Amino acid sequence: MASDKTFVEFVTDQIENAGQITYKYMFGEYGIYSDNKLFGLICDNKLFIKPTEAGRNFIKNVVEAPPYPGAKNSFLIEDKLEDRDWLSQLVRISLTELPEPKPKKKKKK
Repeated sequence: MASDKTFVEFVTDQIENAGQITYKYMFGEYGIYSDNKLFGLICDNKLFIKPTEAGRNFIKNVVEAPPYPGAKNSFLIEDKLEDRDWLSQLVRISLTELPEPKPKKKKKK
């Protein structure tokens, strides 16, 4: 089941002071970015945040699940989606440990 764009917009609107939050439609679901750094996915109207040690310490009772079949586990965020402050803090904390995006290679002519 593909995610609803309204849900994606709700989630991204909840995140504050964590860079420019954007989303991209990818393979029927959505990637969530901060300043071009991928930090989460929305699949089947569920939010998944890339796992980090700092994020794990912040969440405490982590629920992990794969966002789609065959994927690595991510943090599944369900009951805190409406808590703007908590969700924003989780994203800011997680971003500190996630690697910078690799520069795109220039296409050869």
